[in-house]
Amino acid sequence: MASSFLRNSSLRHIFHSFNSRVRSSKLGNESFPNSPLALLSPEDFSANQYKLLCSFSSNHRFLCTGTNNPAANQSASSNVGSVPAEGNSGNKNDGGSQEGKPVRGGPVSWMSFFLLLCTGAGLVYYYDWEKRRRIAGINSASNTIKQGPSVGKAAIGGSFNLIDHNGKAVSDKDFLGKWNLIYFGFTHCPDICPDELQKLASAIDKIKSKSGIEVVPIFISVDPERDTVEQVREYVKEFHPKLIGITGSPDEIKKAARAYRVYYMKTEEEGSDYLVDHSIVMYLMDPNMEFVKFFGKNVDDISLADGVIQEIKQYKKVKT
Repeated sequence: MASSFLRNSSLRHIFHSFNSRVRSSKLGNESFPNSPLALLSPEDFSANQYKLLCSFSSNHRFLCTGTNNPAANQSASSNVGSVPAEGNSGNKNDGGSQEGKPVRGGPVSWMSFFLLLCTGAGLVYYYDWEKRRRIAGINSASNTIKQGPSVGKAAIGGSFNLIDHNGKAVSDKDFLGKWNLIYFGFTHCPDICPDELQKLASAIDKIKSKSGIEVVPIFISVDPERDTVEQVREYVKEFHPKLIGITGSPDEIKKAARAYRVYYMKTEEEGSDYLVDHSIVMYLMDPNMEFVKFFGKNVDDISLADGVIQEIKQYKKVKT
């Protein structure tokens, strides 16, 4: 009883306090001439205390945050006294707030997927192009002979005393005053020596037609046991009429090969049938029978002819 009495007294006090505030303010008689609070008695106020408390809090917020916009004040005042329904009111407000938010798409869109696909295809294409370019560069570098700076002269060449394909004794002095291309091989060679001698014969003719320079082609055998004078004579005339074939004793051949830094060795010997492994090099010798340049197997007849012409021109230019 005592607690009920105290609560009713407190509510009456709140009622009179709020009613006096409303009447004393400017909004009391202008905005709320027929306010329900002004018409309520203390007994009605006590009977509807919970609804009035909600209305009181709403009116207090309205008075504190009122706006000059009549439409806004009317909307706010129309909500005064209305008690939110239990249960679904909170869900409706939450739903309304969610409806106002923009809906975001997924983490991967079709456009980003398309851009990623294009980027991947471009990287694959660039990798393949770069790989083919590098391989082409390596092949080109391996097929191109680069002329480096010349430092001194190589210790290649020397005196020799051998026999030509006519049975005449020859030495290095017999070739002085002429440009010479020397190749070491053997007449029983199955494929390499014939290819190299054909290249040598073709280059000799090209040098003559391009520059008018006569170069003497020389073939020296590294198989003196089988390459007799007659064998060498029959062999050289199959390639070029000016090709000179030379043979000799094993000791003299070994001496000449050592002077020109030529390697040779018998392989797979079975009686009289064997092969000779040897260096595949052509030596360009100047009119003093001094070494100028060598040309390897990877040079064709055109490159060989152009290389010889260039070296001869360079030689003449230095001498003058």
